Amino acid sequence: MSNLLKNVLADKAIHSITKFTTLDFPNRLASIFWFAKCNMACPYCYNPQIVRGEGLISLEEALNFLRSRQNRLEGVVLSGGECTLYPHLEALTCEIKRLGFQIKIDTNGTNPTLLERLIENEMIDYVALDYKAPIEKYEEVVHYRHVERFEHSLELLIRSKIPFEVRTTLHNDLLSVADINAVIQDLHVKGYRGTYYIQRYLHVEETMGNTMPPQNIFDRTKLLDLLPISFRN
Repeated sequence: MSNLLKNVLADKAIHSITKFTTLDFPNRLASIFWFAKCNMACPYCYNPQIVRGEGLISLEEALNFLRSRQNRLEGVVLSGGECTLYPHLEALTCEIKRLGFQIKIDTNGTNPTLLERLIENEMIDYVALDYKAPIEKYEEVVHYRHVERFEHSLELLIRSKIPFEVRTTLHNDLLSVADINAVIQDLHVKGYRGTYYIQRYLHVEETMGNTMPPQNIFDRTKLLDLLPISFRN
């Protein structure tokens, strides 16, 4: 174990652990580590308790959990919140790899420098990148101004050989057909050739912005036919 990780094993960066999922890591039985904190404030976010809360689980506890699941689970999803905000994520991925697990990260793409190192050092196996809104509406929708960092991450992933997906959460009152078409057009121009996943917002009582159920109708027949598109609930 690295000296760095020895010094941070007591860090409580993880808010909670989902012990088992068949849905969140393609073709893998996995668990999910939910990292506390995020640098965006998406109004429709389902995880305000994670975004606003503190970490409750130490890295040592998380690694011990994985040791108890060796030969039973295949992968770990590092999600949140925003996992790439955690300053010792590289050291943690090294230890997870040592235990024999594959790693997927869910990210908003705002730490392209870290993402590049994780890819180059073969520390991650799959990435889900959230494309929140058309570039010109990014700050309005997610209250984050450095959209160029997201664009850097997207272009980095397109150039790389790592499997990844791009996805957008769709709340009909926040994003229109024209907005989604702007995203599709941008992905096409940048050279993305994978499936574009559109995740339908499902109303829950508590979100970051206390978001109401959508009122507008979204006509998916008007979407551009430039990419494979899959709708998720």
